Amino acid sequence: MPRTQRFVTLTAKERKALEGFVSHGKKSARAITRARTLVLLDEGKKESEVAPLLGVSRGTISNTRKKSRQRGHAPLLALLQEAPRSGRPLTLDSRVEAKGTMLAGSPPPSGRSRWTLQ
Repeated sequence: MPRTQRFVTLTAKERKALEGFVSHGKKSARAITRARTLVLLDEGKKESEVAPLLGVSRGTISNTRKKSRQRGHAPLLALLQEAPRSGRPLTLDSRVEAKGTMLAGSPPPSGRSRWTLQ
C-alpha cells in the first residue's frame, strides 16, 4: 500500500513572508533551506522531488513538514530558526575574553601581516 504524501498548505500571506525571508537579508543556510522546503511543498511537490532540488535528505524535508504541521498558532517564521542544541556551554570567563580581545586588537607579531589562529 503506497504511503500518502501530506502537503503543506500556506496562506498567501505566509507564502509571501517566506519568499521575502529567502530573498532579503542575511540568514543561516538552514533557515533558508527550511523556507524553500515549505514553499516547494506548498506548490504540491513530493518529498522525493524536493530533496534533490535543495540538496538535503528526505528526512530533513519530512522533519520540516512535521514541524510546520505541529506549530499551531505560532508564527511561521519562528519555525525556521535554530533550536538550542545540547552540549557543554562555552566556559570563558571575562579575563580570558578580555585578553583575547586585547591580543586581537594589537599589532601582529613580527614577520606577519595579520593575526592567525596558529
